[in-house]
Amino acid sequence: MAGVTLIATQSLTKRYPNGVMALADLTVDVEPGIVGLVGANGAGKSTLIKILLGLLPPTAGQTRVLDLDPARDAEQVRARVGYMPEHDCLPPDLTASEFVTHMGRMSGLPRTSARERASEALRHVGLYEERYRQIGGYSTGMKQRVKLAQALVHDPDLLLLDEPTNGLDPAGREAMLTLIHRIGTEFGISVVVCSHLLGEVERICDSLVAIDGGRLLRSANISAMTATRDVLLVEVSEGTEELVARLGQLGLTVQPVGHALQVQLVNDDTYDVIIGAVADLDLPLHRLDQRRHRVAELFGRGDPLVPQEVGHG
Repeated sequence: MAGVTLIATQSLTKRYPNGVMALADLTVDVEPGIVGLVGANGAGKSTLIKILLGLLPPTAGQTRVLDLDPARDAEQVRARVGYMPEHDCLPPDLTASEFVTHMGRMSGLPRTSARERASEALRHVGLYEERYRQIGGYSTGMKQRVKLAQALVHDPDLLLLDEPTNGLDPAGREAMLTLIHRIGTEFGISVVVCSHLLGEVERICDSLVAIDGGRLLRSANISAMTATRDVLLVEVSEGTEELVARLGQLGLTVQPVGHALQVQLVNDDTYDVIIGAVADLDLPLHRLDQRRHRVAELFGRGDPLVPQEVGHG
């Protein structure tokens, strides 16, 4: 998929009949990899996924998925895209093997191939030993894995995962995120992880698309978003006020940040100036390093996107 734009939207707009504007002039290009689609309640994430799958027509604008137009080529798109829905939609009286095989058949696989692919998909998600149990007896975590397996069964080029850690405890979330990361890095499948948990997405994704109120907040590589700032963090266990005064006398800009001091990096000598000041004052230095952005900081304190749970969207 080298050189292929995974997803591209141009002035994409969706207004529902009741007047709700779900997407507003959304223009974004997404490259292959593991991509986080983040936003709080009502941000427009689920609406965007439905449009990408060709399940919902846009009001205006254009969309491309794997260089296909989902409004015109919906069947071709869904043949190459695996979708894991947010809500529980599994038949409780079927076994995981029966259900995933059925979904393979629905995607066009012959009966034998569908059965083989179902077993393989269930093995990948860690349910191979449990594949003949009825889904109704599964835990929430196991059900999430069944949904992931059916999205994988037809060997797609792209996975769209809508809130894949929904309803899971911390250990279950960690296991699911590890599995998603493995799929995205080892299987050669691009993954879009739709989530309201920014902190989780930040850990496993290559890039991030953040939307709010149907509008694009930012789209960039995680590495670019977390690039080092031109500031140093300094922490001493005592004498903080003395150090602030001394660094100020030496012409450095200092700002307290929690238990540490944030010092503007002027040039390559700034490190030596700080170390010299700490030594002159005979203070115990606990920390001196260059600060990195956290993704959540890029959206401001008032923005709904924070590392904790912020509600479904």
